[in-house]
Amino acid sequence: MENKTPLSPHIQIYKWHISSLVSISHRITGIINIIAITFICLLASALIFGESNYEFINLFLSSFLGKFIMLGITWSFSFQILSEIRHLIMDFGYGFELKTTKITGLIVIFGSIVLTISFYLIGKNFF
Repeated sequence: MENKTPLSPHIQIYKWHISSLVSISHRITGIINIIAITFICLLASALIFGESNYEFINLFLSSFLGKFIMLGITWSFSFQILSEIRHLIMDFGYGFELKTTKITGLIVIFGSIVLTISFYLIGKNFF
């Protein structure tokens, strides 16, 4: 007779933690950042081909979709940087206690939101 009970925890009974959310998000933002860097390089290289491309890029970036994408990219880079700092501290052997991982995970999540809002407000005042 075949045993159909799983030997390891699966998604239906596994309790999510802040650390697992930050870890998965770290991987996803890494992929997003690679795509974003490629996108930014393509936009910058389009400027070489004349002023008409500059007007198109400026029109795109001033639209709602362009601003939304740029805010998303800013959040993605902010999250990735803070998460990398968290991993660097863990590489030194600190922060493995459960309470500390929860606190640093929340700092990464909320810190990336605060950094994104800060960058937006700084950019709004300068431009």
